[in-house]
Amino acid sequence: MDRDTAEPQVESLPGPNAQRWIDFHSKRAAPSEYSHDFVWDITAEADGPFVTDVDGNVLLDFTCHIGAAPLGYDNEKVLSKLREFDLVEPMKIAGQDLYFGAGPDPETTAFPGSSHLMDRLVDVSSEYGMDTVFLSNSGAEAVENAMKITHDHKPTAQYGVAFAGSFHGRTLGTLSLTKSKDVYTRHYPQVAGVETVPFCDDRGCTPDTCDCGFFTDAGSRFRNSLAPEGGHIDPGEVAFAILEPIQGVGGYRFPSQEFMAEVGDVCDTYDIPLVVDEIQSGVGRTGRMWASEHYAVDPDVICAAKGLRVGATVSRSELFPDQKNRLGSTFGGGDILASMYGAFTLEAIEEHDLLDNATSRGEAAKERLRDGAPDHVEDVRGKGLMLAVEFDTAERRDAVVKAALERGMLTLGCGKKTIRLLPPLDVTEREVELGTELFCEAMQAVASTATA
Repeated sequence: MDRDTAEPQVESLPGPNAQRWIDFHSKRAAPSEYSHDFVWDITAEADGPFVTDVDGNVLLDFTCHIGAAPLGYDNEKVLSKLREFDLVEPMKIAGQDLYFGAGPDPETTAFPGSSHLMDRLVDVSSEYGMDTVFLSNSGAEAVENAMKITHDHKPTAQYGVAFAGSFHGRTLGTLSLTKSKDVYTRHYPQVAGVETVPFCDDRGCTPDTCDCGFFTDAGSRFRNSLAPEGGHIDPGEVAFAILEPIQGVGGYRFPSQEFMAEVGDVCDTYDIPLVVDEIQSGVGRTGRMWASEHYAVDPDVICAAKGLRVGATVSRSELFPDQKNRLGSTFGGGDILASMYGAFTLEAIEEHDLLDNATSRGEAAKERLRDGAPDHVEDVRGKGLMLAVEFDTAERRDAVVKAALERGMLTLGCGKKTIRLLPPLDVTEREVELGTELFCEAMQAVASTATA
C-alpha cells in the first residue's frame, strides 16, 4: 500500500467475510464493547491510518485503536527497527521474577526491552522529578498500582479524591474512581472513602462564572472538603487525588486553567499526591509528551498505557514501597515485543518531531472541521491530535459515526454526544485534508437528512 496515494474504498460493512469472523468470535467471547463491525485483516496491506479489512475494504482509521496504536498500522518508523529482531519463544515472561536482555551490553543493544522502556519513561518525565517505573499489563493496572503506592506512602489514609465524569478503568478498584456513565459501575462494590468533586471544563467555567459546582463563593469544593478549610476530611488521611488531565471516555472534556491550578495548589498545600491518568492523553497525543504539561500541575504519579503497549506507573522512588512491600505482576515488564514497541514509539516521537506534527496538524484539522460544521455541531475542540466534535444530540452523533463509516472512515463516540478523532501522530497534511473532508461530508449528509 502506498500511503501517499491510498484512499478509502468501501463496498459494504460488515462484508460477508467480516460477518463470518464476527460470528466465529462471538461464539465464545464474553459480552464486550465493540465500536464497529470492522475486522482488520492482519495479513493485508496497511500503512499509517489506512487499513484493509477481511473483505478488501480500505478504511481511514482516525481512532488509532483509542490511541493504543499511536502511529497507526505497519508504520515504518517502528517496523524498520523491528525487522532485524528474530521472534523468540516465549515472547512473554514473568517480568518481575526474571530479567531479559539482548546481547552483552544494555547500553549498546539494538533491541530495547523493559529496562530501556522504563529508562525512557523516566527521561520524558524528568521535569516532574520522576525516577522510578512499575510496568504492568494495562492502564487499569497502572491506576490500581498508583492507588497502592499512594496508600502505602500514607498507611493511615482513608480517602481518595476523584472527579465527576472520569474514567479510570474497569477493574473493581478503578471502577470506584470511574465517575462517568453508570453502565460501567452498575451494581459493583465500591472501594470505601472515594470522594467525588466536580470537573471544571474550559468552556467559560471560571471562579466567577462556574456552573459545574467546583468553584463556590467560599472557594473550591476540593479545598472546602478538607478539615482545615471547614470540611470533614483530614488532608493527612487523603492517599491521593486522581484526574485525567483531559477526560477521554467522559467526552473529551478539556479542563479550565483555573481549575487545574486550584487542584495543583490544593495538592501542594496539603501534601496530597496527585495522580494523573494519561492513559489516553499521554505519549504525545496532545502535542506534549504528557497532557499535564499544558496545565499548572506537578503530578506525583503518572499512569500510562495504550501508546506504550504496556501499563506504566511512573513516580518518584520515595512514593514506591520498599522491597518488603514490593509490587508484583506476572507479565508486567515481561512482554518482550510490547516493551520493544513502546521504546521504539518513544524514539520515533523524538526522532521525527511528532510532538510538533501533532500540534500543527491538530490545529489544521480543527480549522477545517469548524469551517465545514453544520449548525447542529455545538463545539469543535482539541489539543494536538486529541480532537472532539460535539453535537446537539446523541442520536445525531451516532448518525454521523455511521455516515463516516459508510464513507470509509473510522471514528468513535464518547461522552453524551461527542465524536473523538485520533489520527496517527505522524498524520500528513493530505491525510488531515482527506479525513476532515470525509467527516464534514458525513456531518452534512446527516444534517440534510434531518431537514428533508
